[in-house]
Amino acid sequence: MSQGLTLTLLHGWGVDARVWQPLQPHWPEGVGVAAPNWPGYESHPALADPAELSTTADLSASADIAATASAMAASLPQNSVWVGWSLGGLLAVAMTDHLPPPQGIILLGAGAQFCSPNGVTPQALAEFTSAFQRSPSAAWRHFLRWQSSGEPEPRTALKRLHALLGKTPPADTPTLAAGLGFLETLDNRERLQTLPCPVATLAGENDPFLNQPPAGETTAGEQMAQAGHCPMVSQPAALVDALCRIAAEMTQPGEAS
Repeated sequence: MSQGLTLTLLHGWGVDARVWQPLQPHWPEGVGVAAPNWPGYESHPALADPAELSTTADLSASADIAATASAMAASLPQNSVWVGWSLGGLLAVAMTDHLPPPQGIILLGAGAQFCSPNGVTPQALAEFTSAFQRSPSAAWRHFLRWQSSGEPEPRTALKRLHALLGKTPPADTPTLAAGLGFLETLDNRERLQTLPCPVATLAGENDPFLNQPPAGETTAGEQMAQAGHCPMVSQPAALVDALCRIAAEMTQPGEAS
């Protein structure tokens, strides 16, 4: 069922591609996996002025989305299913304005917007952004605790994240600030209505950023048991199984919806 699949894994805010490493032992034979970094993370060069990303009011036609798409184009092939986690999901959908669509998009722990009544409220995000402006490193550490809080063993999940990422943010402050701007303003509701490829949602049943999968936004929705926002560290085998199954359904003739 998974033979010949190619998945492109796109990380979220404040982490880099190392967050996908726990999945490595579980990928079935014949599945191709790529995990690029967003601009400004680890060794991937930052955009020329990433701070501008957080000051753009209308991101639907933003030159900054186009710049991000251009920087990522070689890492986002059409002949793969893009798996966008959290901010990575928001950006994956937005970049279809500027890049050829993939075989499908799986939104992992993501919906049409980051803020929602059932998850992170605009006020909560604004408070976090203020905390980030005062102390980026302290806010980053809090964010890791926050997103680990829905896992069956939050302290263990947090330790695994730190083991993967280290004790300092994997991107500079302007890049992280730009990402917070995207989280605050990026709205994919219209895009998801006309997306030129299949799209599905997958979320942990205890995701503190969602609380429940977004309703009526995409063509499919599924919850993972005993998982929160970070199933790659708490349920890696189950996450691989779910991603491969959903991606296979997307890419089989006659299965796309």
